[in-house]
Amino acid sequence: MNRYPAWKYAIIVVALLIAALYTLPNFFGEAPAVQVSSAKSTVKVDTATMARVEQTLKDAGIAASAIAFDGNSVKARFTDTDTQLKAKDAIQKSLVPDAADPSYVIALNLLSLSPSWLAQLHAFPMYLGLDLRGGVHLMLQVDMQAALTKRAESLSGDIRSSLREKNIRHGGISRNGQTIEIKLRDPAALASTKALIQDQFADLQTTEAADGAEYRLTASIKPEATRRIQDQALKQNIVTLHNRVNELGVAEPVIQQQGVDRIVVQLPGIQDPARVQAIIGRTATLEMRLVDDSAEARAVMTGGLVPFGSEKFPDINGSPVVVKKQVLVTGENLTDAQAGFESQKQEPNVSLTLDAKGGRVMRDVSRENMNKPMAILLFEKGKGQAISVATIRGELGTRFSISGAMNISAANDLALLLRAGSLAAPMEIIEERTIGPTLGADNISKGFHSVSWGFVVIVAFMAAYYMLFGLFSGLALAVNLLLLVAVLSMLQATLTLPGMAAMALALGMAIDSNVLINERVREELRNGASPQAAIHAGYERAWATILDSNISTLIAGLALLAFGSGPVRGFAVVHCIGILTSMFSAVFFSRGLVNLWYGRQKKLKSVSIGTVWRPATSGAVATK
Repeated sequence: MNRYPAWKYAIIVVALLIAALYTLPNFFGEAPAVQVSSAKSTVKVDTATMARVEQTLKDAGIAASAIAFDGNSVKARFTDTDTQLKAKDAIQKSLVPDAADPSYVIALNLLSLSPSWLAQLHAFPMYLGLDLRGGVHLMLQVDMQAALTKRAESLSGDIRSSLREKNIRHGGISRNGQTIEIKLRDPAALASTKALIQDQFADLQTTEAADGAEYRLTASIKPEATRRIQDQALKQNIVTLHNRVNELGVAEPVIQQQGVDRIVVQLPGIQDPARVQAIIGRTATLEMRLVDDSAEARAVMTGGLVPFGSEKFPDINGSPVVVKKQVLVTGENLTDAQAGFESQKQEPNVSLTLDAKGGRVMRDVSRENMNKPMAILLFEKGKGQAISVATIRGELGTRFSISGAMNISAANDLALLLRAGSLAAPMEIIEERTIGPTLGADNISKGFHSVSWGFVVIVAFMAAYYMLFGLFSGLALAVNLLLLVAVLSMLQATLTLPGMAAMALALGMAIDSNVLINERVREELRNGASPQAAIHAGYERAWATILDSNISTLIAGLALLAFGSGPVRGFAVVHCIGILTSMFSAVFFSRGLVNLWYGRQKKLKSVSIGTVWRPATSGAVATK
């Protein structure tokens, strides 16, 4: 009756082993480290950078505990903070000779001391939030209507150019908010314009109406195109923020989307919100210029002077590129950039889309400069860099592509750079918090003590009131805490102070299930059931109540997760995971313990579950 088959015990053992494995990294602590990451969008950190860091430390006589490359940055770990600071200075002098134009960000960091074999199993400790480590938290609201208005303005110019090319006469084109109104004088022009928009502007839908003796064609952005434009604007702003935040030297910045129009920026270790806002508000610009291919310009490669009317900029490899000073198109004229494949040769390329003004300029320039090179320059902090140099192969317009010796990864990177030169839509800071490192350490101590003392008091009460069954409940509660920490570590969740509050609350709520079970077993014993039958009926009949109560609590947690923001979401995540782990530990695991202890005893006469009151008669109960 009260026996588990072997496969259920196997599930319990495997769950405990996995939970212990992924909880383990959180107990090793952290060591001071130096992190090397890219300061420019065009500079890549790779294994060669790691080799330079190793050689720099060796030349400076500084011993590192470990040096690793994680795909985006190089991290060197040290035994103490003094060595960490010396290593940072040495690496800074080696990799950043010009402090005014840094190619790398050298930042102080903290790395987990967990063994490498745990890292190979992808067992990592939880991240600590700003309220536990200190730093700046910003929530930014993206103006999606401005992004749509900007797109509508661009489309109205493109429509005007297309109608001029097709020689379709109209009575004027105007933009009213996010709609484009075109006045036409006759049905033939109306039909031609409608066909042109359907053929060349897939993002627009049209409606027509009579306007006196004329016709009015109204074009608006389709709902699916609206969602795509908003999503692209949000992603472009996130990429731009990543590029700008790198200058702050933050080791582990968190920049992520929240909802449909908000971005959360968390910068641990930064205590100057004014500087953060200045960096985030910085602008980067793009320019397209013709490459100077004269003999004087080619002589620059061998140390010659830059010709009059030209300028010299480095490319992504550091080689000089001489371009003419005349700016053809700027980033303001670029409306989109997407990586793809060239249709004939199936080579990776980047497709660019310009507005009407930029299209007219590119059409005229490309017609006059066929088979000549053109460079795309990225300017940040007043310094430019040639991120692409391509040869003009045909007449260009509002849509053209850049191809050459690039793979699909390089094409994606270039498309991101072109889109991320400036913000796609304006943003407003709607929430700002600054947490000091001392307060963060104090929060960690208080949170740890709240969870620890809460656990001890609950276990002591359960053991005193329910005897051996109370000890089983305490073990189940410990397993629940172990599973909760393991799941958070596997998800690489960020633990915040509200998350620790939810963890303490989860302990109190998780014990409710065991209280229901224990009281149900007591009730069966009071009604005269045998100990084995009481255990079986107690677990079976308490399950429905436990399921109902946990589902209702889970619904409330999911509502907080869906509609909350910031700390509320952190609380809701731990709360929901704690409910799921408590159902496993309080029911499945605790019954496994009870079955293991009592299930083997065929002639069980009593169970240790505290005092079971058995009133002699109902009248005695009423009197008492």
